[in-house]
Amino acid sequence: MVIAVLLMLLAYLFGSVSSAVLVCRALRLPDPRTSGSLNPGATNVLRIGGRPAAAMTLAGDFLKGVLPVSLVLGFGGTPVLAAAVGVAAFLGHLFPVFFGFRGGKGIATGLGVLLAWSWTAFLGTVGVWLLVALVFRYSSLAGMSSFVAASIWLLVLGEPLPMIAGMLIIAAATLWRHQGNIRNLLDGTEKKLGERS
Repeated sequence: MVIAVLLMLLAYLFGSVSSAVLVCRALRLPDPRTSGSLNPGATNVLRIGGRPAAAMTLAGDFLKGVLPVSLVLGFGGTPVLAAAVGVAAFLGHLFPVFFGFRGGKGIATGLGVLLAWSWTAFLGTVGVWLLVALVFRYSSLAGMSSFVAASIWLLVLGEPLPMIAGMLIIAAATLWRHQGNIRNLLDGTEKKLGERS
């Protein structure tokens, strides 16, 4: 139990490292927490800094999810521990202790967690994201839709119950974190992919 709690804490701290803020500082771009949509995530970095900065942010956020869970599973960790560590890394991204608990919305980090849990569910989820993004051109809508679909993919594929429960927690947190985007989508003011702030 002590080891499990320690691993969850380490995953949370790893998730708390804000790729968006670090990338923007390194490239001397505006702080994503005070520019654009005010969200320290890859989509906002794309708007304020362009594709290279967004790609670096996306990669950093993705690795925050995939690495902790992969290490746990690689060393024989149980599905329960892998699920707990994945959720902890994801929550670290949403509420980073190093950045005043003002984090991103978790799509890339959540996808990283999902890849470590199940590569087949990951592929199905990315497919949903791409379809929704191509049809509607809204990153927020694609992210929310794909995370709801991810729970269904895990269930259909017969993945362990703790991972399905973990994905439901991640999906619920994602919807909660996107409340502003949901309001913008409903009133027609949500910015589309590639649209600069």
